[in-house]
Amino acid sequence: MSLADLSKQMAKIDYAMLMTRTAGGEIAGRPMSNNGEVEYEGDSYFFALDSTHSVQEIAADPKVALTFTGSKGLLGAPPLFISVEGRGELIRDKAAFAEHWTKDLDRWFEGGIDAPGLVMIKVHATRIHYWNGEDEGEVPV
Repeated sequence: MSLADLSKQMAKIDYAMLMTRTAGGEIAGRPMSNNGEVEYEGDSYFFALDSTHSVQEIAADPKVALTFTGSKGLLGAPPLFISVEGRGELIRDKAAFAEHWTKDLDRWFEGGIDAPGLVMIKVHATRIHYWNGEDEGEVPV
């Protein structure tokens, strides 16, 4: 599977799970909205507030992981599972926010890109692995 093939499949997935390492060394995960309108090229973008555990944990340790699970395919085909290992970056630039903002985010962040404490989390993939029940492999990044 190529990165372009994977991008088409990821556009159909509404949520990802973002995993970070806690101060105590445990792995913590939380759902994040996946913007399927953006063609995936190895970078994922999510929004959070500066006060959240996810932002604080990425600031302390930028090694993160994402998981995506697609729904069943036609004729009972198995779902697609995607595991992304990467590095998280915290962005606080409103011009960058505007490039990745969708109106759906207004539900979660009153004030839009001007919401106090808003942070954009960029996850740059360093390794991508997928399973679809018939095939599995790594996608070059």
